[in-house]
Amino acid sequence: MILDLFRLLFPLTEQKKKKLDDASFFIDEDDAKQLKLFYKLKKVNIIHTRVGVSGKIMDDIFYPTISTKSKDEDIKKFVVQQNKIIFDRFQLKAFKRFSKVAYDRLQNFIAPNIYGLEHVKNAVMLQLFSTEIIHILLLGDPGTGKTKIIQSASVLHPHSIFGLGSGISGAGLGLSMKGNEIKKGLLPLADQGLCCIDELNLIKSTEYGYLYSAMEDGFVSYDKANKHIKVDARIRVLSTANPKGDKFVGKIYDTLKKQIPFNQALLSRFHLIFIIRKLDVDGFVHVAKKIMKNDDTKILKEDKKFINDYISYCEKINVKFPKELESKILDFAKKIKQKESKYLFEITPRTIVGLIRMCKARARIDMRNKVIKEDIDQISQLVENCYLVRE
Repeated sequence: MILDLFRLLFPLTEQKKKKLDDASFFIDEDDAKQLKLFYKLKKVNIIHTRVGVSGKIMDDIFYPTISTKSKDEDIKKFVVQQNKIIFDRFQLKAFKRFSKVAYDRLQNFIAPNIYGLEHVKNAVMLQLFSTEIIHILLLGDPGTGKTKIIQSASVLHPHSIFGLGSGISGAGLGLSMKGNEIKKGLLPLADQGLCCIDELNLIKSTEYGYLYSAMEDGFVSYDKANKHIKVDARIRVLSTANPKGDKFVGKIYDTLKKQIPFNQALLSRFHLIFIIRKLDVDGFVHVAKKIMKNDDTKILKEDKKFINDYISYCEKINVKFPKELESKILDFAKKIKQKESKYLFEITPRTIVGLIRMCKARARIDMRNKVIKEDIDQISQLVENCYLVRE
């Protein structure tokens, strides 16, 4: 008792006072007073916990953490509650800071070892932040980095599934039954998330029905042996595919169109389709230089967690599209439709829907709740580039 009184009267050292101030900054006033009491009585301790993100995210940051060895249940409960409050408020502060550089820095985490294709990487990054349906197809030659791009997206998104079109077995894309047990395939497993499918052109013909249904209606169904089951598959599809013959041949549009491996029914379900060709000599030399530099392209688990959490937080932001900006969308729709004869794919209303949704995603990356003119300008350019065939 006398010892406790002595501790209460004795001032904290400057170092301990700094730790107490850091923790008190994030919690309510009454809780801060209680924390000070426990801290001076040595019922709790305060340390700085390192987040551990790399400089690719931001300079390393620390947050205060309270610990206790007390057996008192009230003290233990207090510590757990305050640590959650501290971390949640610290994380929001860190997210707001990161939002100022997020768009530029996140691009570096999507297939960083792949040269070029910035327009593709940007579109994929935007898809990660969309809460509405956006489907993207990367169609092109093998060895161009398509798989690396969708693998990166699968790692960065907090709820994603990755699968090979050539190796989907068991429940496949949709559903299967084993006795009375439902086995979910790739699409329902990715419900409300990102479904990454590599080599989409190699999936079985029987699987396309599941794909159509999930992409259009957000569910897959099983109708066999008097069993009728419907399961949610509210997904965003990000897929790759090779052309017929495995590699695009020629440069004339009519020739290239004949090498596309999908029918219009499937193509029309994608909001964006990118045609990707092999690297030219300059591009190949650039890749060779990166290999010789042995650039570290692995993503740290701390960076991955930070990005996963950042996307999860941003997904909660309800972004509005201002009515006064609608005319810009109409102007772009007219402009791109007039150029349709120059593109491999038809410009459909779905293209414009994708544009609007990607504008919202662009705002969400910056933690904004409203689309601005600059978002439309940026995304319009990206969408237009999507339809250009790069030689």
